[in-house]
Amino acid sequence: MTDVRNEKALKQYREGHITAAFGHDLLLHGMTSVPSLLLRFYKRMGITDGEMMLLIHLLRLRREERNFYPTTDTLAEYLSADRASIERDLQALLEKEVLAVTEYFDEVGQRIVKGLDFEPLFEKLSEAWACAKAREIERTQALLGGRRTGVSQAGGDSELAVLYRAFEREFGRPLSPMETEQIRAWRSDTDPVLILEALRRAVMMGKHNFKYIDRILLEWRKNNLRTLEAVAEHEREFASRRAARPRTGTREDHRKKALIKSLYVT
Repeated sequence: MTDVRNEKALKQYREGHITAAFGHDLLLHGMTSVPSLLLRFYKRMGITDGEMMLLIHLLRLRREERNFYPTTDTLAEYLSADRASIERDLQALLEKEVLAVTEYFDEVGQRIVKGLDFEPLFEKLSEAWACAKAREIERTQALLGGRRTGVSQAGGDSELAVLYRAFEREFGRPLSPMETEQIRAWRSDTDPVLILEALRRAVMMGKHNFKYIDRILLEWRKNNLRTLEAVAEHEREFASRRAARPRTGTREDHRKKALIKSLYVT
């Protein structure tokens, strides 16, 4: 028996059964799943209708055809927009950090292809969901006569309450339950002063993002920096080492240039 799993199987349709043929192709080609939350929140995420339709086709091409970076010509086959509009929408999605470009590798670490990365899209979607959930919880708490979610979940812990208030103030909204648990987890092994410093640095960089703050705290833990003084000293030492480091490549560049020149001397 022939194995047709990796081949395109064809069949001869019975005459006069076009409806059945349509049903067969409808089943064969499958469905493109678009998260309902994405359809609900894409406007809040700053994504236009045209960009959203482009995203849907990018997701479909990735799933159905394993096309990691469709060309404008390929996308123009499915979208009513002209090529210039498609290129503009794709560039806008990259500039808004809804999409990114990354390299994909196989199991042994060999580069396969450069393609679009949808991880930023779902990070932004999770943030939009968290904001909506926080507002929903706040409304519920108000109806029940409770206090704001973050502060009420501190449970009398003054340090946690201070952290929750600081995050709510900088983020301009109540925290979601998931976010309060993240702060609680940080506080379990990190000085609250360091958490506030990481928050301050993230805000200064325009990164109102828990993952960004987590990366800062992780880096400090990896270097065993447990106080603000230790962080400051570490950064001073790093700056001093970088300033004292000789300009790498100067002598080496001259040597390479001389070698290349000698190859062309007749």
